Amino acid sequence: MASPNSYKLSCSIPGHEMDVRGLSAAFFPDGAFVSVSRDRTGRVWVPNASPDRGFTEMHCMTGHQNFVSCVCIIAPSDTYPRGLIATGGNDHNICVFTLDQPQPLFTLKGHKNTVCTLSSGKFGTLLSGSWDTTAKVWLNEKCMMTLQGHTAAVWAVVILPEQGLMLSGSADKTIKLWKAGRCEKTFTGHEDCVRGLAVVSDMEFFSCSNDTSIRRWLVTGECVQVYYSHTNYIYSLAVFPNGQDFVSTGEDRTLRIWKQGECQQTIRLPAQSVWCCCILPNGDIAVGASDGLIRVFTEVEDRMASPQDLQAFEDELSKTTIDPKTGDLGDIKMEDLPGRDHLDEPGNRDGQTRLIKEGQKVEAYQWSVADSRWMKIGDVVGGSNQQTSKKVNYEGKEYDFVFTIDINEGGPSMKLPYNVTDDPWLTAHNFLQKNELSPMFLDQVANFIIENTKGHTLGAAPPSAADPFTGTGRYIPGSGTPTGAPVGVADPFTGNSHYSNASGSIKGCIDTQSCGGAYSSAASRQTSTNIYFPKTDGVTFEQANATQIMAKLRELNGGAPGEYRLSEEVLGSLEKLLVSVCDPCASEQPTTEQISLLWKTSHWPEDIVFPVLDILRLAVRHPQVNESLCGGDADDGVALCNHLLSLMKPQARPANQMLALRTLCNCFSGWRGRALLLAQREAVLSRAADLCSVCNKNIHIALATLVLNYAGSLHGQPDLEAKAQCLSVASAALESVQDKEAVFRLLVALGTTVASDQTAQDLAKSLGVTSQIAKYTSVTDPAKVGECCQLVLKELQ
Repeated sequence: MASPNSYKLSCSIPGHEMDVRGLSAAFFPDGAFVSVSRDRTGRVWVPNASPDRGFTEMHCMTGHQNFVSCVCIIAPSDTYPRGLIATGGNDHNICVFTLDQPQPLFTLKGHKNTVCTLSSGKFGTLLSGSWDTTAKVWLNEKCMMTLQGHTAAVWAVVILPEQGLMLSGSADKTIKLWKAGRCEKTFTGHEDCVRGLAVVSDMEFFSCSNDTSIRRWLVTGECVQVYYSHTNYIYSLAVFPNGQDFVSTGEDRTLRIWKQGECQQTIRLPAQSVWCCCILPNGDIAVGASDGLIRVFTEVEDRMASPQDLQAFEDELSKTTIDPKTGDLGDIKMEDLPGRDHLDEPGNRDGQTRLIKEGQKVEAYQWSVADSRWMKIGDVVGGSNQQTSKKVNYEGKEYDFVFTIDINEGGPSMKLPYNVTDDPWLTAHNFLQKNELSPMFLDQVANFIIENTKGHTLGAAPPSAADPFTGTGRYIPGSGTPTGAPVGVADPFTGNSHYSNASGSIKGCIDTQSCGGAYSSAASRQTSTNIYFPKTDGVTFEQANATQIMAKLRELNGGAPGEYRLSEEVLGSLEKLLVSVCDPCASEQPTTEQISLLWKTSHWPEDIVFPVLDILRLAVRHPQVNESLCGGDADDGVALCNHLLSLMKPQARPANQMLALRTLCNCFSGWRGRALLLAQREAVLSRAADLCSVCNKNIHIALATLVLNYAGSLHGQPDLEAKAQCLSVASAALESVQDKEAVFRLLVALGTTVASDQTAQDLAKSLGVTSQIAKYTSVTDPAKVGECCQLVLKELQ
């Protein structure tokens, strides 16, 4: 009788014609799960009625043009009470299915290579990872944001249950933690590509890797435990409901069951690659493998397979052949191996392997704690007592094989080098990319490799070998982030320069000091009256002292390098321009020559350009200047945008960063400027977000105002991707911003983005905005912060 804590085969499920690459337990029907395969299909399996064991195919899904590599279940909603099924494939697409029709409900397009991992979160959020090195966040059939930062394929993604946090694991050997679309932390420790991730709790997760290890991490960055037992690549993980025990599968042909931090059971399968696993609601374990079968294992005696089926499974296992490379069995010398009597001694642990000499054969046995005996797991081939093939030299390296591939009849032949330690599918993928061939040939090339290397099976690469997606010597830029100005840095327009433009008067009744009390004490009004958002008119920086600006400009001009020094005539022209744009009653209008001089002078050296930028900041509010610089010619507008972005680089001077941000905010005062910035939105907001960590309240206020202006321009528009970026930048800024005025403007931006837009509200909630801003509800100084926060939370209920 089996040990009460040991798993045995419950059933084997045929149906797929090729490798089973993904499994996921379903919400409906009870006990059901979904599988996907290289045969281009997904299938829903439901348990047979008692007393029959096994599962029956309920539903087959088609829609991908090539192999299907991953699957996840989207939780039930009011619209889809039985949930949805999302699958990702080699055709670069994600197909989303209902449980009652074979064709996709809709298809998500956007990735540029194989979609190899999926995870679903609250409110219908879907996270995908791809060989194109990116992860993408999807909601309501739209890509909300793209997570960029990995330098190789993204093999694994998960959405954590709370806080709006997401994780991605990559062939670049790192794991990244994302919040609101931005990388918050990079986890390092694995020595090869990260292949799987699994959630333990809000604060913990597991990862597995080609380096044969499993790691347990805190989201704060610490690796709290490393687990070793596998002898080859580990492909998948699944966690039991208790959040402590888990299972893993890999290229060493095994399913391993971990309890209380130890590998308590090893189940070897008669298939080379055990690609995937999932835990079913009743605690059973389903695994998918390269032989196209799904196998279910159980520790409940009533659900175990019949003795005849268990014996058939063991017999099938004993007939497999094992290359020493695959199981980390070491070099085999027949004369040193013991005989069958070596099996009279019990093993020390479950899964322990012993090799014995039986005549002229080498047999491998594995110790089963559950049965207290050695089980044959196959015959060993390819030991040192057998002749090995010669290495082939190709492009300066030695390979086990160098194939000649003819894709097009009459076309040039191409060489495909291959070692038996390589994954044929990854080798085929790299070969097609290198030769610019269609990925549709992937199955054909991979199967060609497999057919022509029979007897040589995939093994663990030695430490010096390069994974096809990581490559030795790959350059990874440093992760350090340049720091901004220190806390308390002086605004360049205050202090010793006698330039007084610290925060600016804000047009549009956002600043209480400049709006005559439009947002004065809250005592006389209730938060149910929303006077804060949506705010759709542009908020600009108006305040200026033309005399002080020109005095500073002349002072810096006196010390400017000769090629940059301005004549008195040019200075006079710039002064006239400044007066004309600052005085609404001025009779003179800006001339084309003045605008041209301003544009040219704005390219002064970065250490002296700030007074010119202040003139530019004021000038772009004027309709004539706005039209000329932002859109008189399409190239002119892009040139202005790119110049301001160059001044906003994280390592740039804080004065220039702030004035460039303020200039962008003021561009929204004209329709040309607004159109330009909407067209350049992705680049502008991405660069602005890089300044969140700069410790300068004036930069934070300008950044918050820019996000608010974008939110106002997008209000009522269907551009969900743009709104997602606004939410992302606002959320990221709230992690760093301390100044209450900047916080207030970010709250108004959030409120404007989500007001009357259910999809934006769902995305904001999935990004963890609700918990992020809750701390501001009690702020009473100024009262507008707490009031606005409560109104935003009301929108997100």
